[in-house]
Amino acid sequence: MEIIDDELLDSITELASKSPRLRMNHNFHKSLDDKAQRLLNAMEPGTELPIHRHLNTDETYILLRGSLQVLCYNEEKELIETERLDPLTGKFGVNIPIGQWHSIKVLERGTVIFEVKDGPYCPLKEEDVLE
Repeated sequence: MEIIDDELLDSITELASKSPRLRMNHNFHKSLDDKAQRLLNAMEPGTELPIHRHLNTDETYILLRGSLQVLCYNEEKELIETERLDPLTGKFGVNIPIGQWHSIKVLERGTVIFEVKDGPYCPLKEEDVLE
């Protein structure tokens, strides 16, 4: 059993703040081939996440602390929807449907999400990133 508590979130957040990418995963799945990819993702403001899509899975985020902006786009890279997630305002998470172009902007230091996607892990392909 592994407890998700302040100590774990603080340790992942510290690693994220020292990472050049300004984010750090803590995986609960044992293998990238597992049918479910379950992880904590600690992210700091300034982390860059390209506009991308997943053609093999929905993606679900549950915000454990901090705040972030979820941004959805169309094929022309036009912003079509945005939502701020912040537990203090009662917005705790989002499910992004398969194929939806999206990105996030981290708004607060120490932001951590619980993220779930279908496996196996599939790295983003060039055609799944909007440049």
